[in-house]
Amino acid sequence: MQKNIAVLPGDGIGPEVTREAIKILLGMGKRLGIKMKITEDLIGGASLDTQGVPIAQKTLDHCEQADAVFLGAVGGPQWDDLPKEKKPETGLLQIRKHLDLFTNLRPIRVFPSLVDASTLKREVVEGIDILIVRELTSGIYFGQPKYVRTEGSEEHGVDTMEYRTSEIQRITHVAFQLARQRKRKVISVDKANVLMTSQLWRKVVNQVRKEYPDIALEHMLVDNCAMQLIRNPGRFDVLLTCNMFGDILSDEASMLAGSLGLLSSASLGKKVGLYEPAHGSAPDIAGKNLANPLAAIGSVALMFRYSFHMENAAQTIEGAIQDVLDAGYRTKDIYSPNAHCVGTSEMGDLVLNRIITA
Repeated sequence: MQKNIAVLPGDGIGPEVTREAIKILLGMGKRLGIKMKITEDLIGGASLDTQGVPIAQKTLDHCEQADAVFLGAVGGPQWDDLPKEKKPETGLLQIRKHLDLFTNLRPIRVFPSLVDASTLKREVVEGIDILIVRELTSGIYFGQPKYVRTEGSEEHGVDTMEYRTSEIQRITHVAFQLARQRKRKVISVDKANVLMTSQLWRKVVNQVRKEYPDIALEHMLVDNCAMQLIRNPGRFDVLLTCNMFGDILSDEASMLAGSLGLLSSASLGKKVGLYEPAHGSAPDIAGKNLANPLAAIGSVALMFRYSFHMENAAQTIEGAIQDVLDAGYRTKDIYSPNAHCVGTSEMGDLVLNRIITA
């Protein structure tokens, strides 16, 4: 058996955490007798500097033919002043749209050995296990018109938030189907007291819910949700959100676990899945062996779960991560007194060794 993996390391710490993720991917492949064919390509600032675009068409085509895509991170201050179509993040939006990756899954799990790494009290975060289901290819990031232009003596910026019934329906079905594998509870997040798109969102979610009478549904305004994630995160299981709200709330929720460096993600669509750590490119620590690779490694576990349908392999990787944390090893972002502080590559080696000996 062979799996073809398109790898896009990107910018900043992207190449560093990608290196550790691929180390785990190859190690698990060897354990299972699967040949992993890895092909690297460019995205983001790395692509801009070399090819003049944030992602080339040939890269999109290559990713479309792969069994799965792994992405590191994009962006950096040296590209901040470029026009929108040239920004590194545009490459990320383009690949999501090209592959129709309308579902983004971001699991938020508090490892028992990291309960005290959170800034919240132990009794608030202990046992937290949340799955954020975020719509990924519509909403304000993709709506048109979108511009900044001069009107008289002022500049005028416009972003358009839009959703269609079909777009809301398909992400809602995903959320309810996943809820059936968990605690059978969905909280749908919107701003229906103000936004027309949110009023449509709530209406469609209610309609879809009729097909899932076994699932409990609650609607929650996004500002209240932001508060409740800190006040009482244990009330959440599956959290269904639009694109922008999911982007913001998942970063907030990552701090329940102690660091954004622990937040993995899977972006799924009709065929090819894309897997990436949810953190940014962190250019201030790039090349210093300081980045936490566990979000990237956890994303490899999600690849085995959702693209390869190998649940045992996914659990082996996740178990290896927990074993390493239980043994007291920490990167700088989650370091605590009496822990063993290790670098990016050392953390990857520790997880790999657990996988090999499991």
